Amino acid sequence: MKNAVIGNNKQKANLIVLGAVPRLLYLLQQSSSSLELRTECAVVLGSLAMGTENNIKSLVDCHIIPALLQGLLCPELIFIEVCLRCLRTVFISPVTPVQLLYTDPTVIPHLMSLLSRSQRTQEYITQIFSHCCKTPEHQTVLFNHGAIQNIAPLLISPSYKVRMQALKCFSVLAYENTQVSMTLVNVLVDGELLSQVFVRMMQRDQPIEMQLTAAKCLTYMCRAGAIRTDDSCVVLKTLPCLVRMCSKEHLLEERVEGAETLAYLMEPDVELQRIASTTDHLVAMLADYFKYPSSVSAITDIKRLDHDLKHAHELRQAAFKLYASLGSNDEDIRKKVTFPPWVYFFASRKQYTED
Repeated sequence: MKNAVIGNNKQKANLIVLGAVPRLLYLLQQSSSSLELRTECAVVLGSLAMGTENNIKSLVDCHIIPALLQGLLCPELIFIEVCLRCLRTVFISPVTPVQLLYTDPTVIPHLMSLLSRSQRTQEYITQIFSHCCKTPEHQTVLFNHGAIQNIAPLLISPSYKVRMQALKCFSVLAYENTQVSMTLVNVLVDGELLSQVFVRMMQRDQPIEMQLTAAKCLTYMCRAGAIRTDDSCVVLKTLPCLVRMCSKEHLLEERVEGAETLAYLMEPDVELQRIASTTDHLVAMLADYFKYPSSVSAITDIKRLDHDLKHAHELRQAAFKLYASLGSNDEDIRKKVTFPPWVYFFASRKQYTED
């Protein structure tokens, strides 16, 4: 079964229709099943979860999540890891109700206790947390069960994947949360303040994903009042990093995220708005956000054109948010903002009302 479904969504759907999932879950939960058999069942279930959203819905309807969470009580590390990998795949799907992670109050503390078992458990658990922390209540549950103390050391893990997922955890924990942000500002990681760890992660030699996520962490801490807006880590590091993310050298998705995060950072602070408006020709950079999709390469690069079409609306919306934030307090900055004539045409159309 495992070999049949790898990379084959049609075979995955066939097995699900034929009733393979309840049988696999039955074998997975039987104490009489050998460790090897239970492990293989979890691997096949994980492969099925990597198919379509309908596959995920079928797995969730068959109560795969409680079965896998129960499997985490097994002492064998190899079985714990395959269960966590499958859980990770299920929970990162947009069709999975994240509340299922919080139904049993013993689950979160047990996941915290598994963080020290291996790099794989660290990667999978932090990824589950970052995708399942959607509300202030979720933030509070994770905070109260020691998420900060348990996850902070992972920021200096030798594994890039572990460091990245830990960073994402902190970004969702700190978002609009004063309690978490005030705690983070005093946390030490190997003798270094957490904010300085984030600053190092924003250096140009780090992967773009890491730079952007670290900037988001510091942005959220600043907006929550844990870091002053005139702090050097904001003015000299975070803001320039986010402006850098808006340049056309980056992927469209990165430019959208960079612009939206920058708009959020400086929205209430006129001095940050002034600094941003004169940093790396930001206002001129934003004009490029309206040049997608490009009509130049319509024939030579169809894939690129399709990609641009999908993100054109997001780019324009991000640019308008940043323009609004830049010009919210200072008339001199507003005078720098000029739109192409067709922008006003778009603004008058129904589908662009939100922009």
